[in-house]
Amino acid sequence: SSLKISQEREKDIDFTIPFLESGIAIVVAKRTGIISPTAFLEPFDINSWMLVVLVAVQAAALSIFIFEWLSPAGYDMKLIPSKSGHRFSLFRTYWLVCSVLFQASVQVDCPRGLTSRFMSSIWALFAVVFLAIYTANLAAFMIPRKEYHDLSGLADTRISNPQSSKPPLRFTTLPYSHSYTTLQKHHPEVYDHIKSVKLLYNTSETAVKAVKEGILDAFIYDGTVLNYLVSQDEECRLLQVGSWSAMTGYGLAFPTNSKYRKMFNDKLLEYRENGDLERLSRFWLHGTCKPNEQEKRASEPLSEAQFLSAFLLLVCGIICSTFLLACEHLYSRYISSRTGKKSSYTEWTSIFSKNENHQSQNQLLVRSCSIPETLACEWENSLSRSYHYCQTPGDVNCFEQVGFNLSQPTVYKPGIA
Repeated sequence: SSLKISQEREKDIDFTIPFLESGIAIVVAKRTGIISPTAFLEPFDINSWMLVVLVAVQAAALSIFIFEWLSPAGYDMKLIPSKSGHRFSLFRTYWLVCSVLFQASVQVDCPRGLTSRFMSSIWALFAVVFLAIYTANLAAFMIPRKEYHDLSGLADTRISNPQSSKPPLRFTTLPYSHSYTTLQKHHPEVYDHIKSVKLLYNTSETAVKAVKEGILDAFIYDGTVLNYLVSQDEECRLLQVGSWSAMTGYGLAFPTNSKYRKMFNDKLLEYRENGDLERLSRFWLHGTCKPNEQEKRASEPLSEAQFLSAFLLLVCGIICSTFLLACEHLYSRYISSRTGKKSSYTEWTSIFSKNENHQSQNQLLVRSCSIPETLACEWENSLSRSYHYCQTPGDVNCFEQVGFNLSQPTVYKPGIA
Protein backbone atom coordinates (compact mmCIF):
# COMPACT_ATOMS: atom_id res chain seq x y z
CA SER A 1 0.00 0.00 0.00
CA SER A 2 1.06 3.62 -0.42
CA LEU A 3 1.24 5.83 2.62
CA LYS A 4 2.57 9.23 3.51
CA ILE A 5 6.05 8.93 4.89
CA SER A 6 6.40 10.16 8.48
CA GLN A 7 8.80 9.58 11.38
CA GLU A 8 6.15 7.86 13.46
CA ARG A 9 5.34 5.35 10.72
CA GLU A 10 8.98 4.66 9.90
CA LYS A 11 9.42 3.26 13.41
CA ASP A 12 7.11 0.35 12.61
CA ILE A 13 7.34 -0.21 8.85
CA ASP A 14 9.77 0.28 5.98
CA PHE A 15 9.11 2.73 3.10
CA THR A 16 10.45 2.81 -0.38
CA ILE A 17 11.89 5.94 -1.83
CA PRO A 18 9.12 8.57 -2.31
CA PHE A 19 7.51 8.47 -5.73
CA LEU A 20 5.27 11.51 -5.20
CA GLU A 21 5.97 14.73 -3.30
CA SER A 22 3.23 16.18 -1.16
CA GLY A 23 2.49 18.48 1.78
CA ILE A 24 -0.29 20.18 3.73
CA ALA A 25 -2.30 22.60 1.58
CA ILE A 26 -5.46 24.72 1.83
CA VAL A 27 -8.45 24.76 -0.50
CA VAL A 28 -11.10 27.51 -0.65
CA ALA A 29 -14.13 28.22 -2.82
CA LYS A 30 -14.56 31.12 -5.22
CA ARG A 31 -17.67 33.25 -4.82
CA THR A 32 -19.18 35.95 -6.99
CA GLY A 33 -18.38 39.43 -5.75
CA ILE A 34 -19.28 42.96 -6.84
CA ILE A 35 -17.80 45.15 -9.54
CA SER A 36 -14.77 47.06 -8.33
CA PRO A 37 -15.46 50.77 -7.62
CA THR A 38 -12.33 51.65 -9.60
CA ALA A 39 -13.14 49.38 -12.55
CA PHE A 40 -13.45 52.37 -14.92
CA LEU A 41 -9.78 53.20 -14.26
CA GLU A 42 -8.42 49.69 -14.70
CA PRO A 43 -8.25 49.50 -18.54
CA PHE A 44 -5.02 51.54 -18.29
CA ASP A 45 -2.28 51.40 -15.70
CA ILE A 46 -1.18 54.39 -13.62
CA ASN A 47 1.63 55.37 -15.97
CA SER A 48 -0.73 55.45 -18.93
CA TRP A 49 -3.26 57.68 -17.16
CA MET A 50 -0.48 60.05 -16.06
CA LEU A 51 0.81 60.16 -19.63
CA VAL A 52 -2.64 61.03 -21.01
CA VAL A 53 -3.51 63.67 -18.40
CA LEU A 54 -0.13 65.33 -17.87
CA VAL A 55 1.38 64.98 -21.34
CA ALA A 56 -1.21 64.44 -24.06
CA VAL A 57 -3.83 66.92 -22.81
CA GLN A 58 -1.27 69.59 -21.94
CA ALA A 59 0.63 69.18 -25.21
CA ALA A 60 -2.55 69.39 -27.29
CA ALA A 61 -3.96 72.42 -25.47
CA LEU A 62 -0.71 74.37 -25.48
CA SER A 63 0.09 73.55 -29.10
CA ILE A 64 -3.39 74.61 -30.29
CA PHE A 65 -3.18 77.92 -28.43
CA ILE A 66 0.43 78.61 -29.49
CA PHE A 67 -0.41 77.92 -33.13
CA GLU A 68 -3.43 80.21 -32.84
CA TRP A 69 -1.26 82.92 -31.28
CA LEU A 70 1.32 82.61 -34.08
CA SER A 71 -1.23 82.38 -36.90
CA PRO A 72 -1.87 85.52 -39.01
CA ALA A 73 -5.57 84.73 -38.90
CA GLY A 74 -5.49 84.46 -35.10
CA TYR A 75 -3.61 86.60 -32.63
CA ASP A 76 -0.77 87.25 -35.10
CA MET A 77 1.71 87.28 -32.18
CA LYS A 78 -0.12 90.07 -30.35
CA LEU A 79 -1.55 90.25 -26.87
CA ILE A 80 -4.98 91.15 -28.23
CA PRO A 81 -6.34 89.63 -31.44
CA SER A 82 -6.52 92.09 -34.32
CA LYS A 83 -9.83 90.71 -35.54
CA SER A 84 -12.96 91.78 -33.72
CA GLY A 85 -15.14 89.09 -32.20
CA HIS A 86 -12.23 86.69 -31.66
CA ARG A 87 -12.99 85.02 -28.31
CA PHE A 88 -10.36 82.30 -28.29
CA SER A 89 -8.07 82.10 -25.23
CA LEU A 90 -5.96 79.58 -23.31
CA PHE A 91 -8.81 78.60 -20.99
CA ARG A 92 -11.14 78.19 -23.96
CA THR A 93 -8.46 75.96 -25.50
CA TYR A 94 -8.53 73.65 -22.48
CA TRP A 95 -12.33 73.64 -22.66
CA LEU A 96 -12.13 72.64 -26.32
CA VAL A 97 -9.60 69.87 -25.63
CA CYS A 98 -11.62 68.40 -22.74
CA SER A 99 -14.94 68.54 -24.59
CA VAL A 100 -13.43 66.75 -27.61
CA LEU A 101 -11.77 64.12 -25.40
CA PHE A 102 -14.97 63.30 -23.50
CA GLN A 103 -17.25 63.68 -26.56
CA ALA A 104 -19.31 66.32 -24.73
CA SER A 105 -22.02 68.20 -26.63
CA VAL A 106 -21.24 71.65 -25.25
CA GLN A 107 -20.66 75.05 -26.80
CA VAL A 108 -17.03 75.69 -27.65
CA ASP A 109 -15.11 78.50 -29.35
CA CYS A 110 -13.05 77.27 -32.27
CA PRO A 111 -9.75 78.78 -33.37
CA ARG A 112 -9.49 80.76 -36.60
CA GLY A 113 -6.02 79.89 -37.80
CA LEU A 114 -5.52 77.07 -40.30
CA THR A 115 -2.73 75.52 -38.22
CA SER A 116 -4.63 75.55 -34.94
CA ARG A 117 -7.71 74.10 -36.63
CA PHE A 118 -5.61 71.32 -38.12
CA MET A 119 -4.13 70.61 -34.70
CA SER A 120 -7.65 70.48 -33.22
CA SER A 121 -8.57 67.86 -35.82
CA ILE A 122 -5.49 65.81 -34.89
CA TRP A 123 -6.54 65.95 -31.24
CA ALA A 124 -10.05 64.81 -32.20
CA LEU A 125 -8.52 61.84 -34.04
CA PHE A 126 -6.39 61.04 -30.98
CA ALA A 127 -9.52 61.15 -28.82
CA VAL A 128 -11.31 58.71 -31.15
CA VAL A 129 -8.42 56.22 -30.97
CA PHE A 130 -8.06 56.60 -27.20
CA LEU A 131 -11.79 56.16 -26.52
CA ALA A 132 -11.98 53.15 -28.85
CA ILE A 133 -9.14 51.39 -26.98
CA TYR A 134 -10.58 52.38 -23.59
CA THR A 135 -14.12 51.23 -24.42
CA ALA A 136 -12.95 47.92 -25.88
CA ASN A 137 -10.82 47.11 -22.84
CA LEU A 138 -13.38 48.36 -20.31
CA ALA A 139 -15.77 45.48 -21.00
CA ALA A 140 -13.25 43.02 -19.55
CA PHE A 141 -13.24 44.82 -16.20
CA MET A 142 -16.91 45.75 -15.80
CA ILE A 143 -17.87 42.23 -14.72
CA PRO A 144 -18.31 40.83 -11.19
CA ARG A 145 -15.05 39.46 -9.90
CA LYS A 146 -14.53 36.09 -8.29
CA GLU A 147 -13.64 36.64 -4.67
CA TYR A 148 -11.98 34.13 -2.35
CA HIS A 149 -9.87 33.97 0.78
CA ASP A 150 -6.39 34.51 -0.55
CA LEU A 151 -4.47 32.68 2.17
CA SER A 152 -0.69 32.37 2.01
CA GLY A 153 -0.61 28.99 3.80
CA LEU A 154 -0.47 27.74 7.37
CA ALA A 155 1.74 30.74 8.25
CA ASP A 156 -1.07 33.14 7.37
CA THR A 157 -2.25 35.03 10.48
CA ARG A 158 -5.87 34.17 9.70
CA ILE A 159 -4.90 30.48 10.04
CA SER A 160 -2.06 30.50 12.58
CA ASN A 161 -3.90 33.03 14.80
CA PRO A 162 -7.60 32.53 14.01
CA GLN A 163 -8.80 35.16 16.47
CA SER A 164 -6.92 37.89 14.62
CA SER A 165 -9.78 38.22 12.13
CA LYS A 166 -13.35 39.04 13.08
CA PRO A 167 -15.23 36.83 12.62
CA PRO A 168 -12.61 34.06 12.58
CA LEU A 169 -12.45 31.77 9.59
CA ARG A 170 -14.12 28.37 9.77
CA PHE A 171 -11.71 25.64 8.69
CA THR A 172 -11.05 22.02 9.56
CA THR A 173 -9.22 18.86 8.47
CA LEU A 174 -9.91 15.13 8.52
CA PRO A 175 -9.57 13.60 12.01
CA TYR A 176 -6.69 11.21 12.71
CA SER A 177 -5.04 11.93 9.37
CA HIS A 178 -1.42 12.93 8.80
CA SER A 179 -2.53 16.57 8.52
CA TYR A 180 -4.47 16.26 11.77
CA THR A 181 -1.50 14.92 13.73
CA THR A 182 0.88 17.46 12.16
CA LEU A 183 -1.36 20.36 13.22
CA GLN A 184 -1.72 18.89 16.69
CA LYS A 185 2.02 18.60 17.10
CA HIS A 186 3.40 21.71 15.36
CA HIS A 187 0.43 24.13 15.20
CA PRO A 188 -1.45 23.91 18.52
CA GLU A 189 -3.45 27.13 18.00
CA VAL A 190 -4.76 25.88 14.67
CA TYR A 191 -5.56 22.52 16.21
CA ASP A 192 -7.48 24.12 19.11
CA HIS A 193 -9.49 26.25 16.72
CA ILE A 194 -10.45 23.17 14.68
CA LYS A 195 -11.70 21.50 17.84
CA SER A 196 -13.68 24.61 18.82
CA VAL A 197 -15.36 24.85 15.41
CA LYS A 198 -16.60 21.27 15.77
CA LEU A 199 -16.98 20.74 12.03
CA LEU A 200 -15.35 17.39 11.39
CA TYR A 201 -15.84 15.28 8.29
CA ASN A 202 -14.90 11.68 7.62
CA THR A 203 -14.00 12.06 3.92
CA SER A 204 -12.29 14.75 1.90
CA GLU A 205 -15.18 14.83 -0.62
CA THR A 206 -17.74 15.85 2.02
CA ALA A 207 -15.39 18.47 3.43
CA VAL A 208 -14.80 19.96 -0.03
CA LYS A 209 -18.56 20.02 -0.62
CA ALA A 210 -18.99 21.95 2.64
CA VAL A 211 -16.46 24.50 1.38
CA LYS A 212 -18.43 24.98 -1.85
CA GLU A 213 -21.69 25.38 0.07
CA GLY A 214 -20.21 28.02 2.38
CA ILE A 215 -20.32 25.94 5.57
CA LEU A 216 -16.52 26.03 5.71
CA ASP A 217 -14.25 28.87 4.67
CA ALA A 218 -11.26 26.60 4.09
CA PHE A 219 -10.24 22.95 4.23
CA ILE A 220 -6.74 21.89 5.28
CA TYR A 221 -5.53 18.56 3.98
CA ASP A 222 -2.99 16.73 1.89
CA GLY A 223 -1.91 18.85 -1.09
CA THR A 224 -1.90 16.04 -3.64
CA VAL A 225 -5.43 14.96 -2.75
CA LEU A 226 -6.72 18.53 -2.78
CA ASN A 227 -5.05 19.18 -6.11
CA TYR A 228 -6.85 16.18 -7.56
CA LEU A 229 -10.25 17.22 -6.11
CA VAL A 230 -9.84 20.75 -7.43
CA SER A 231 -9.01 19.55 -10.94
CA GLN A 232 -12.06 17.24 -10.94
CA ASP A 233 -14.52 19.95 -9.87
CA GLU A 234 -17.02 20.42 -12.72
CA GLU A 235 -18.00 23.95 -11.64
CA CYS A 236 -14.36 25.05 -11.24
CA ARG A 237 -15.23 26.87 -8.04
CA LEU A 238 -12.49 25.33 -5.92
CA LEU A 239 -9.08 26.93 -5.67
CA GLN A 240 -5.94 25.77 -3.90
CA VAL A 241 -4.23 28.75 -2.28
CA GLY A 242 -0.96 29.40 -0.50
CA SER A 243 2.19 27.37 -0.25
CA TRP A 244 2.45 23.80 0.98
CA SER A 245 3.73 23.07 4.48
CA ALA A 246 5.26 20.02 6.18
CA MET A 247 6.58 18.66 2.91
CA THR A 248 6.91 14.90 2.68
CA GLY A 249 6.22 12.20 0.11
CA TYR A 250 4.24 9.11 -0.73
CA GLY A 251 6.00 5.74 -0.56
CA LEU A 252 5.21 2.07 -0.66
CA ALA A 253 5.02 0.50 2.82
CA PHE A 254 6.49 -2.94 3.53
CA PRO A 255 6.99 -4.95 6.65
CA THR A 256 10.28 -4.42 8.35
CA ASN A 257 13.23 -6.03 6.53
CA SER A 258 11.08 -7.07 3.57
CA LYS A 259 13.01 -8.66 0.69
CA TYR A 260 10.80 -6.89 -1.89
CA ARG A 261 11.70 -3.35 -0.77
CA LYS A 262 14.97 -3.19 -2.76
CA MET A 263 13.29 -4.47 -5.92
CA PHE A 264 10.62 -1.78 -5.73
CA ASN A 265 13.24 0.90 -5.06
CA ASP A 266 15.13 -0.08 -8.21
CA LYS A 267 11.95 0.03 -10.30
CA LEU A 268 10.89 3.41 -8.86
CA LEU A 269 14.32 4.86 -9.69
CA GLU A 270 14.01 3.53 -13.23
CA TYR A 271 10.51 5.05 -13.64
CA ARG A 272 11.74 8.38 -12.29
CA GLU A 273 14.71 8.52 -14.65
CA ASN A 274 12.73 7.79 -17.82
CA GLY A 275 9.85 10.12 -16.84
CA ASP A 276 7.18 7.47 -16.33
CA LEU A 277 6.33 8.73 -12.84
CA GLU A 278 5.70 12.25 -14.15
CA ARG A 279 3.55 10.97 -17.01
CA LEU A 280 1.49 8.78 -14.67
CA SER A 281 0.99 11.68 -12.28
CA ARG A 282 -0.10 14.00 -15.08
CA PHE A 283 -2.53 11.38 -16.44
CA TRP A 284 -4.20 10.28 -13.19
CA LEU A 285 -4.00 13.31 -10.90
CA HIS A 286 -4.93 16.16 -13.29
CA GLY A 287 -8.43 16.93 -14.50
CA THR A 288 -10.14 19.27 -16.93
CA CYS A 289 -10.49 22.22 -14.53
CA LYS A 290 -7.39 24.37 -14.15
CA PRO A 291 -8.41 27.18 -11.79
CA ASN A 292 -4.97 28.72 -11.63
CA GLU A 293 -5.09 29.42 -15.35
CA GLN A 294 -8.70 30.58 -15.32
CA GLU A 295 -7.96 33.06 -12.56
CA LYS A 296 -5.79 35.00 -14.97
CA ARG A 297 -7.61 37.95 -16.43
CA ALA A 298 -8.56 37.90 -20.04
CA SER A 299 -7.32 41.47 -20.31
CA GLU A 300 -4.63 43.14 -18.26
CA PRO A 301 -4.34 46.92 -17.82
CA LEU A 302 -2.75 48.43 -20.91
CA SER A 303 0.63 50.05 -20.51
CA GLU A 304 1.78 53.13 -22.38
CA ALA A 305 3.75 50.95 -24.81
CA GLN A 306 0.61 49.15 -25.98
CA PHE A 307 -1.14 52.21 -27.40
CA LEU A 308 1.93 54.21 -28.33
CA SER A 309 0.48 54.71 -31.82
CA ALA A 310 -2.04 57.25 -30.47
CA PHE A 311 0.75 59.38 -28.97
CA LEU A 312 2.77 58.98 -32.15
CA LEU A 313 -0.23 60.38 -34.03
CA LEU A 314 -0.26 63.40 -31.72
CA VAL A 315 3.46 64.04 -32.21
CA CYS A 316 3.15 63.78 -35.99
CA GLY A 317 0.23 66.20 -35.86
CA ILE A 318 2.32 68.78 -34.01
CA ILE A 319 5.13 68.43 -36.55
CA CYS A 320 2.73 68.81 -39.49
CA SER A 321 1.07 71.80 -37.82
CA THR A 322 4.46 73.49 -37.49
CA PHE A 323 5.02 73.02 -41.22
CA LEU A 324 1.53 74.40 -42.00
CA LEU A 325 2.21 77.41 -39.78
CA ALA A 326 5.31 78.26 -41.83
CA CYS A 327 3.29 77.92 -45.05
CA GLU A 328 0.54 80.13 -43.61
CA HIS A 329 3.02 82.89 -42.77
CA LEU A 330 4.63 82.67 -46.20
CA TYR A 331 1.25 82.98 -47.89
CA SER A 332 0.17 85.86 -45.65
CA ARG A 333 3.35 87.91 -46.04
CA TYR A 334 4.36 87.32 -49.63
CA ILE A 335 1.70 85.78 -51.83
CA SER A 336 -1.40 87.56 -50.52
CA SER A 337 0.37 90.93 -50.36
CA ARG A 338 1.34 90.71 -54.05
CA THR A 339 -1.96 89.44 -55.37
CA GLY A 340 -4.02 91.73 -53.16
CA LYS A 341 -6.22 88.86 -52.01
CA LYS A 342 -7.41 88.52 -48.46
CA SER A 343 -6.10 85.52 -46.55
CA SER A 344 -7.96 85.93 -43.32
CA TYR A 345 -10.75 83.52 -42.58
CA THR A 346 -12.59 86.30 -40.75
CA GLU A 347 -12.63 88.50 -43.81
CA TRP A 348 -13.98 85.74 -46.02
CA THR A 349 -16.63 85.04 -43.40
CA SER A 350 -17.57 88.71 -43.27
CA ILE A 351 -17.97 88.77 -47.07
CA PHE A 352 -20.40 85.89 -46.96
CA SER A 353 -22.29 87.41 -44.06
CA LYS A 354 -22.61 90.73 -45.94
CA ASN A 355 -24.05 88.98 -48.97
CA GLU A 356 -26.58 87.22 -46.79
CA ASN A 357 -27.60 90.47 -45.10
CA HIS A 358 -27.89 92.21 -48.48
CA GLN A 359 -30.12 89.43 -49.80
CA SER A 360 -32.38 89.60 -46.77
CA GLN A 361 -32.73 93.41 -47.15
CA ASN A 362 -33.68 92.96 -50.82
CA GLN A 363 -36.42 90.53 -49.85
CA LEU A 364 -37.85 93.09 -47.43
CA LEU A 365 -37.84 95.77 -50.14
CA VAL A 366 -39.60 93.47 -52.58
CA ARG A 367 -42.29 92.68 -50.02
CA SER A 368 -42.79 96.44 -49.45
CA CYS A 369 -43.76 96.94 -53.11
CA SER A 370 -46.90 94.87 -52.70
CA ILE A 371 -48.41 97.20 -50.06
CA PRO A 372 -51.59 98.86 -51.50
CA GLU A 373 -50.63 102.48 -50.91
CA THR A 374 -49.57 105.39 -53.08
CA LEU A 375 -46.45 103.99 -54.64
CA ALA A 376 -43.84 105.12 -57.07
CA CYS A 377 -41.49 102.41 -58.23
CA GLU A 378 -38.20 103.16 -59.85
CA TRP A 379 -36.47 100.95 -62.33
CA GLU A 380 -32.97 101.79 -63.45
CA ASN A 381 -30.60 99.62 -65.39
CA SER A 382 -27.07 99.73 -64.11
CA LEU A 383 -24.31 97.35 -63.16
CA SER A 384 -25.64 96.85 -59.67
CA ARG A 385 -29.37 97.86 -59.81
CA SER A 386 -32.23 98.48 -62.22
CA TYR A 387 -35.09 100.95 -61.55
CA HIS A 388 -38.49 101.46 -63.26
CA TYR A 389 -41.03 104.25 -62.77
CA CYS A 390 -44.68 103.30 -62.54
CA GLN A 391 -46.94 106.27 -63.28
CA THR A 392 -50.08 104.80 -61.73
CA PRO A 393 -49.86 104.50 -57.92
CA GLY A 394 -50.53 101.03 -56.65
CA ASP A 395 -50.76 99.59 -60.16
CA VAL A 396 -49.47 96.05 -59.70
CA ASN A 397 -50.03 95.23 -63.39
CA CYS A 398 -47.39 97.81 -64.18
CA PHE A 399 -44.75 95.47 -62.82
CA GLU A 400 -45.97 92.60 -64.96
CA GLN A 401 -46.16 94.68 -68.19
CA VAL A 402 -42.52 95.73 -68.04
CA GLY A 403 -41.34 92.27 -66.94
CA PHE A 404 -40.52 93.24 -63.37
CA ASN A 405 -37.99 90.85 -61.84
CA LEU A 406 -38.66 90.35 -58.16
CA SER A 407 -35.18 88.98 -57.63
CA GLN A 408 -33.72 92.46 -58.30
CA PRO A 409 -33.83 95.13 -55.60
CA THR A 410 -36.73 97.56 -55.73
CA VAL A 411 -36.77 100.93 -53.99
CA TYR A 412 -39.92 102.68 -52.87
CA LYS A 413 -39.87 106.48 -53.23
CA PRO A 414 -43.05 108.34 -52.41
CA GLY A 415 -44.08 111.56 -54.19
CA ILE A 416 -42.68 110.76 -57.64
CA ALA A 417 -45.11 111.39 -60.54
